[in-house]
Amino acid sequence: MQRILNIIGWIGTALVIVAVGLRIFGPPGWDRYAMYMAWAGLVCVLLYPLGQWREIAAQFNRRQARYASVALTSVIVVLGILIAVNYLSNRRHKRWDLTANSVHTLSEQSQKVLSGLDSPLKITLFDQSLRFENYRDRLAQYENASRRVSVEYVDGDLEPVKAKQFEVQAFPTLVLQYKGKTEKVQSVEEREITSAVIRVISGKQRKAYFVQGHGERDPNGDAGTGYKGVAQLLKGDNVTVETLALSQKKDVPDDATVVVVAGPTADYLDEEIDQLRRYLDNGGKLMLMFDPALGERAQSPAKLTALAHDWGVNVGNDVVLDVSGRSPRAEIVVAQPPYPSQAITDGFRLATMFPVARSVTTVTPPPQGKTAQPFVESSGQAWAETDLAGLQKSDTQPELNADKGDKAGPLSIAVAVSTPAPPDDPKADASKTPPQTRVVVMGDSDFASNAFAGTVGNIDLFLNAVNWLTAQENLISIRPKEPGNSRLTITPAEMNFVWWLSVAGVPAAIFAIGIFTWSRRRRS
Repeated sequence: MQRILNIIGWIGTALVIVAVGLRIFGPPGWDRYAMYMAWAGLVCVLLYPLGQWREIAAQFNRRQARYASVALTSVIVVLGILIAVNYLSNRRHKRWDLTANSVHTLSEQSQKVLSGLDSPLKITLFDQSLRFENYRDRLAQYENASRRVSVEYVDGDLEPVKAKQFEVQAFPTLVLQYKGKTEKVQSVEEREITSAVIRVISGKQRKAYFVQGHGERDPNGDAGTGYKGVAQLLKGDNVTVETLALSQKKDVPDDATVVVVAGPTADYLDEEIDQLRRYLDNGGKLMLMFDPALGERAQSPAKLTALAHDWGVNVGNDVVLDVSGRSPRAEIVVAQPPYPSQAITDGFRLATMFPVARSVTTVTPPPQGKTAQPFVESSGQAWAETDLAGLQKSDTQPELNADKGDKAGPLSIAVAVSTPAPPDDPKADASKTPPQTRVVVMGDSDFASNAFAGTVGNIDLFLNAVNWLTAQENLISIRPKEPGNSRLTITPAEMNFVWWLSVAGVPAAIFAIGIFTWSRRRRS
């Protein structure tokens, strides 16, 4: 019997060796047979000790054997702990991103978009296989963020038929497939990938019209006063940007998802105001941004402010001054979290800066059927200065004077207005339940311009306001940040010090320590 078990043990060893060889060098499709052979070999090897049980038991009666068994048990326990840790680490991903802008972590917006997936999202990367490793870290973040996301890597040169199927013309190209819809993007940057995810999920393209003809901000302008920066980011949120001249139209276009009036310097015509009123009566979405009547904006657009008042917002003819120390100049208003409770700033943790702002407050009592909520406020040390003429004199020091109409802070500088939402009932009569109207009124338009949009949370606040207007609350979040460019500036003298320290100082210190140690040993 013992001889048979010895033979079985050798057969098991041979089976394990052959299985390993098939696994490494065997032809494709033989992995299954290799696995069967490995299990069979393992069973045979385990049967071998049955023929040696008397000798094994005698060995365990010795003291050295008992010590060896304790050591073996300790090794097994340590291996078990390592296996358990490895098992958990493969299923519970935890990373720490220590970069300044958290560039190796998906932004809040990306995570929110992925958490809203209700069907599988397949991402296929087309590139040469040699460059796959350059993209795995980024795409793995999307896989780890949602179980519905899967990533496939395809070498476009080796599989040209598949590349032609998706009309891939350049590398790298990401193809996103979701619910029968396809979207492509030729970038592996988070902002571009998340934008493609938003487009493939929403399907329908939204459109934002920027009104022109009254000195408003130009969405195509490259200058500091232009809005080209935020216009490009709106496209990333699946919003097409176009300009609109109301004087050349009878009504606001039917495909307008939102209309933006950004800092007009001249008032609107009565016909243009009527167009905006009809648009709002039919469930339109409007953003009004006013600047203080200073300098080239010395004439406040009275008809537009009257329209805002009809919707429950009072636009003050003043300038908000803040002496809280948050900014270097009093006319720069810095708002910090926590913000007033409203969907636009829900969970918003970034500061925002408004170069020159006017107060925007809610009307009391509010108009019937309209709910107005402030969502940005100044500090308590701010006040609304009404003496605009005196403010522009260099020899005048502004002070809070309630007798002249100044208002003490905190002051709201952004208000959101909405009408009741229609009931979520497919059987409801649409003619009796008009769509919800939403309006955002802000006391500054500089904050979203090219010159200031990159300041802390300005971009996120503007885009969040647009997404709230278009009823895309799932996109209200903090967006991907660009990698920071951290530089170390040192003088030539400092450079020389670093050079001598590394070339001569460190070796000299090591040599001195060696001499000291050698001398002590010699004395002892």
